[in-house]
Amino acid sequence: MEVHEFIDEGLGHSSYVIDLGDGTAAIVDPPRFPVAHEALIDGAGWRLAWTFDTHSHADYITGSPDLVARRGAMFAAPAASRLETPHRGLADGERLQLAARLELTVIATPGHTLDHHAYVVDVDGSPVALFTGGSLMVGTVGRTDLGGSELAEPLAHEMFRSLHRFHHLPDHVVVYPTHGAGSFCSAPGASERISTLGRERGTNPLLAIVDEAEFVERLLAGFGTFPTYFGQLPERNRLGPTQYDKFPALARLDADTVADYVVGGALIVDARPFAAFGAGHIAGSLSNTLRPVFGSWLGWLVPADTPLVFVLDPGQDRTELVRQCLDVGHEHLLGELDHGLEAWPRSGHRLATIDIIDAADAAAFDDVVIDVRQTNEYVLGHVPGARNVELGTITTTRLSPGQRVTVMCGHGERAMSAASLLATRGIPVRVFDGGPDTWAAATHQSLQVGR
Repeated sequence: MEVHEFIDEGLGHSSYVIDLGDGTAAIVDPPRFPVAHEALIDGAGWRLAWTFDTHSHADYITGSPDLVARRGAMFAAPAASRLETPHRGLADGERLQLAARLELTVIATPGHTLDHHAYVVDVDGSPVALFTGGSLMVGTVGRTDLGGSELAEPLAHEMFRSLHRFHHLPDHVVVYPTHGAGSFCSAPGASERISTLGRERGTNPLLAIVDEAEFVERLLAGFGTFPTYFGQLPERNRLGPTQYDKFPALARLDADTVADYVVGGALIVDARPFAAFGAGHIAGSLSNTLRPVFGSWLGWLVPADTPLVFVLDPGQDRTELVRQCLDVGHEHLLGELDHGLEAWPRSGHRLATIDIIDAADAAAFDDVVIDVRQTNEYVLGHVPGARNVELGTITTTRLSPGQRVTVMCGHGERAMSAASLLATRGIPVRVFDGGPDTWAAATHQSLQVGR
């Protein structure tokens, strides 16, 4: 048996192709579009026999139903997920013969979600791999509040008990989590993505806690915020996602058509680099630079039913943008502004700008400074006096009318997203090019630590 890992850096998501050793393969927690997974399988000449989901995913739309439709794989998932798509419902303790020498055992591990399962794979009767989904992760465990704050504490107790269900497994068993660094589904943990049970027993601070009450207190205290779209995707996955034979192409829209769409309720998402957005953009558009976390921030900042129009530079990857939109459930993609931003003023429409200040201006912060990074980033070091307002909550922030605001993050992308939203409220705003470290280096002043 050989396990191949695939990582989506933007979602902090890991998925796995298992070579079952007999010309067949299985996938664990596939993304919505497992293109690289299928390329590996086809290149090796394997037949995809199984696709497994460990739980109802909140951060992305699963690819398992599509693999059933296109490749005839057997989709196995927790029976507790109550899926309406064709699948084999799994129960605690169930055993599946994957190949002559390979057997999979189901372990019910509620905690991250109510329906969560982990899967142990035995080779010749000996356990070698543990696919832990969102339960045990490298240096941490899964958060328990995705189903609502009222479930956070009860599920934290369940998580404690679920982790103890791994105690019979030997140290050498390899741990393959679905969530890892960069995922909003986990409590803060390590940057590595794969571990062993022995290593986690020796280094994972939450796994080392033997008192259930202490475990629950420590786990709940470590949670930060998570994207609002996490509340919708479990039900989307339960009902079954729309299936695509290929990535939809973005329609080319002239400027007047885009303007009409906006009047009708569409939002313009400008995916160009943040400096280009600052230099000129369509008033009212959202800056969200196309990068690995594009989809996560789109899902967080924009309701899933919003019709979207995009502004892109010529060299940007349209397929990647569409993939990330669909991964987080944004499917109302109207198209892109044909010929890019230059088409807007050519059609008689005006452009707006947002000033960007650099390190040379860093000593001249004479207005309100808002740091839109996550709180766990902010407390590690920020510009003295800067107010922490996470990007995900920027639209509900109260600011004094007419008071100029400088927005900063770690580099500039999130700051420009926030600035674009504040500008639509008529707030005078500018963006700092860089982060706290840039400011400290330019001013030779120390950052403030803590809240």
